[in-house]
Amino acid sequence: MADPKPALAVYPSTASYQITGVEAVMTPALAIYADKVAANIAATLRVLGGDANRWRPHVKTSKLGFIMHQLIEHNVTNVKCATTLELQTAAEAGATDILLAYSVMGANALRVRELAEQYSDRRVSALVEDVAQIKAWTGSKISLFIDINCGMDRTGLELARTAEIIQLAQAIQDAGLVFRGLHVYDGHMSKYADLAAREKATHQNYDQLMESVAALAAAGLAVEEVITAGTPAFPCALTYQPFKAAPFLHRVSPGTVVYGDCTSTGQLPVEWGYEPAAIVVATVVSHPTANRITCDAGHKSVSADAGVPTCSVLGRPDLHPNKPSEEHLPIDVPAGAATPAIGDHLYLVPRHVCPTVNNFDHALIVEAGRIVRVERVTARGREIPFEIPTTEKSQS
Repeated sequence: MADPKPALAVYPSTASYQITGVEAVMTPALAIYADKVAANIAATLRVLGGDANRWRPHVKTSKLGFIMHQLIEHNVTNVKCATTLELQTAAEAGATDILLAYSVMGANALRVRELAEQYSDRRVSALVEDVAQIKAWTGSKISLFIDINCGMDRTGLELARTAEIIQLAQAIQDAGLVFRGLHVYDGHMSKYADLAAREKATHQNYDQLMESVAALAAAGLAVEEVITAGTPAFPCALTYQPFKAAPFLHRVSPGTVVYGDCTSTGQLPVEWGYEPAAIVVATVVSHPTANRITCDAGHKSVSADAGVPTCSVLGRPDLHPNKPSEEHLPIDVPAGAATPAIGDHLYLVPRHVCPTVNNFDHALIVEAGRIVRVERVTARGREIPFEIPTTEKSQS
C-alpha cells in the first residue's frame, strides 16, 4: 500500500529570488530565473553522468522556446511533448529527436505528419497502443513507440499483455513503419512519499518491462529505445542496474526538474541540488479578516490541479495558502505572526509548475535579481483547431 504523500515543501529564504524594481511589475506575473534553470539542467546532467543523450525531457514544463534553447545549448536535443504546438516549438528551438508522447488521430495526426515534413531534418515519433492507430501513420516518415500502461491506468497497453505488445510491434513493421521501442510513463509512483518504497515498486515494474523486451527480441523485434521515468520515478530509474547493460538505449524523461516545484522538491534527493526556477509574483490585495490576507494569484495563475494548498510562500513558511478562487488566493496568517501589508509582494512556488506556466502569456526572465527580458510562453495552449479554406473565406 502506498504511503501518504509528502507535506508541501517550504522555502525559508527569498534572498536569491528578490526582483529589483518589482513594484513596476503587473501581477500576477510568472518569473523564470535563468541562472537557476541552467543550474537545474546541469544538476540533471550531473546525475546522468554527464550523458545528455540519456535525457528526453518532457517540454510541456519548459513551454518557452527560450528555455528549450537552453536545453539545446546543453546538448539536450531529444525531447518529448504533448501537443503539436509544443512539437513545433521544440523543432524551432533545435531539438533533433521529438516524440509526441500523446496518442493522436484524425486531424491531429495529419498535423503531426505536416510538421514532420516541414521539419524534415528532425526525427519525429508518435505513440500507438492499438493496431487501429497505425493506419494514421502509414506512408509517413513518423516512427512509432508503443505506449505501455505500467499501472497508471491512463493510457497505453498493459505491460502484462506481452502477446499483444509483440503483435502490435510486428504490425508496425508490417505497415512499413519504424518500430522504435517502448514508452513507459510511471508518474503514478508519486503516491510513494518514501523513496525506498517508490524504488521497490518502480523496480518491480521494470523487471516486467525487461521481460517484455526479451519477448520482443525472441520474436525478432528489436527495441531501439525504452523511455521511462517522469520526475517521481527518476531516482529509481537511475538505480535499476539492468538498464545499464540493456541491449537498448534507455532514456529518462523528467521535465519538471527544469523549473522545479513544491512537489518535485519532496520527490528528489536534496543532495542533487535542485532549486525552484519558476515562481509567481503576487500582490497582497486585501485583509478580509484579522488572520487572513488575500493576494491576486488565484487558480487562473497558480494551478490548482494538484490540490490545495496550490503553492508555498517563499520566505514565509508560516503562511498557509487556502483554497483559491479564479483571481484570489486567500492565505491564513498564524496568530502573532507578521501580517504582510496590502501592496506587499509575495513570491509563490507552485505545487505543480507545468500547468502554472501554461497559465501565462509571458514570462519575466530574471538574472542576478534583475528582469533582463520578457519572453512569450511560446507553446502555451494549442494551435488554431481549424482553418477555413481560402475559397470559402472569399465567398463569405
